[in-house]
Amino acid sequence: MPYVLTTLLPLRLCGKSYTDTGLRERMCVFAAVMMLHGGALFVWMAQSQPAPIALSEMSVSMVMRQADVAQIQAQPVPKPQASVDPAEQPLPLKFKQEAVEAIAQLEAVLPATAASPAPDSEPDYKAAYLSNPRPSYPLVARRMGYHGKVMLNVEVLADGYAGQVLLQSSSGYGVLDIAALQTVKSWRFTPARQAGRAVTKWFIVPVNFALRDNEA
Repeated sequence: MPYVLTTLLPLRLCGKSYTDTGLRERMCVFAAVMMLHGGALFVWMAQSQPAPIALSEMSVSMVMRQADVAQIQAQPVPKPQASVDPAEQPLPLKFKQEAVEAIAQLEAVLPATAASPAPDSEPDYKAAYLSNPRPSYPLVARRMGYHGKVMLNVEVLADGYAGQVLLQSSSGYGVLDIAALQTVKSWRFTPARQAGRAVTKWFIVPVNFALRDNEA
C-alpha cells in the first residue's frame, strides 16, 4: 500500500501544469527519488518476511544402557514354590497332645484283654506229618488166623516222644501184643497242651489187628 501511494503521487505532481518550471523539475526529481525509495522499501519488506517454518516430526528411540541390561540379566528368576500337600504338613503340637490324651483315655476305658491261650488238647498220633508206620502183622498170626485189639497205655512226653508203653489190655495173643508194643515205642506224637504249653501226659493207644485190612 505505501508503494502504491509513493508511485501515484509523483505521477500526479508531474502531470500538473505548474507555472514555475524550476519548481516542477524539482518536484519531478523528488517524485523519482520517492519512487526509487518506495521500490527499495517494497523489495526489503518482501525479503524480510520470515519463511514459513517447516514442522518436522521427532522420533524418540529408547536406548537401554548396557549397565541396565546387565542388571536385569543378573537378577535371579524366582523359583516356583513347590505345593505342599495338606496331608503331608505336620500337625500342630496342640493337636498331637490332644490325640495322645484321647488314646490314653481310650486305653483306660477299654479292659486289658490278654491273649487267650490255646485250648487244652490231648496227645495225638494220627497226624500225617508224624509218618508213624503201621504195626507189622506177624506171619505166624496170619497163618494161625489170630486177630484182635491191643490197648496200650503210652506216656507221651512233652517233646513228642513215647516214654513208657504199657499193656492196658491184651488182644488174647501174645504175638500180637508184642508186635503192638514194639511198633508204638517208635512212634512220634503230638504232645498234650495245657494253658498253651506242651506237657507230658499218659494216653491210650488202640492197635487193631485184622486179617482183612490190617489197620491199626
